[in-house]
Amino acid sequence: MIEEKVLLDHGSGGKVSHSMFSDLILPLFDNPELSKQDDGATLDIEGTKLAFSTDSYVVDPIFFPGGNIGDLAVNGTVNDISMCGAIPKFISAGLILEEGLPVKDLRIILESMATAARKAGVKIVTGDTKVVPKGKADKIFINTSGIGVIPSHINVSGSNAKPGDKIIVSGTIADHGIAVLSSREGLKFDSDIKTDSAPLNKMVQSIIQSDCDIHVLRDPTRGGLGTTLNEIASQSKVGIKINEQSLPIRGAVQGICELLGFDPLYIANEGKLIAFVPEKYAQKALELIQQDEFGKDAVIIGEVTREDPGKVFLKTRIGGLRIIDMLTGEQLPRIC
Repeated sequence: MIEEKVLLDHGSGGKVSHSMFSDLILPLFDNPELSKQDDGATLDIEGTKLAFSTDSYVVDPIFFPGGNIGDLAVNGTVNDISMCGAIPKFISAGLILEEGLPVKDLRIILESMATAARKAGVKIVTGDTKVVPKGKADKIFINTSGIGVIPSHINVSGSNAKPGDKIIVSGTIADHGIAVLSSREGLKFDSDIKTDSAPLNKMVQSIIQSDCDIHVLRDPTRGGLGTTLNEIASQSKVGIKINEQSLPIRGAVQGICELLGFDPLYIANEGKLIAFVPEKYAQKALELIQQDEFGKDAVIIGEVTREDPGKVFLKTRIGGLRIIDMLTGEQLPRIC
């Protein structure tokens, strides 16, 4: 009998990752908060609603166009807390350092974490540092956890999508994954493609403080937009239809994806959100997002349907329908 082993695919955020969670992790840790499978846990502690989330960062390389592993780790946890409808307050930082990491590199990373925290309006209040022998890690890994306060009237979850909801994406997709790939492989392109890593908490606050009745918020990181939409369709037991012509993709990113055989729908983003909003509030929510510095390219890309629950369809430019499945395999490992 062949021994089952962990594969890179288990970290992709796609089908294999979800199988590990549902078959191994959830049965052992099962509880109502975890089983929701949102970006963070929603907790009620003595009448106060809190969001709690954690994430680990192993991106390779640790420096890439527009950012590094440090600001990525802070922004990522700020965003996961925000996707619960919460106001992020406090973050922890755990560092695993490889022996021989240049201290100047560590200083740059820590400075970027401090800058990102200030920009997001959160405090890094606790943490831990471990050093392992050379060759037992790859330069630096970071874990960040975060806590935020959820306003009492907010109920945002991947299970709340309703037929008729419009789907907004806050900007161009696949920028982060292509930026990291180009740096990792030493690829040179005419265009200046940078990570989209950014804190989205101010954008989120602007829409949840309005009367737009937001149903779902999610940031499409590992597995990309396609996988995240599949997660929501499954959680909410609804169908989703998006329009290829509406997808915001930079021309340079689209060209690189075509050249290298990648589908931008499955490439990671680190500074974008998806919002599911009732049709009557969609235009207002879109305008609020567009007013944010990180949402100027926001568009409505599709809608929620009653038909085909759990499935996502793309209406192509020529009018056909293509099934968008959850990511299979590992398209770009160690992207975050």
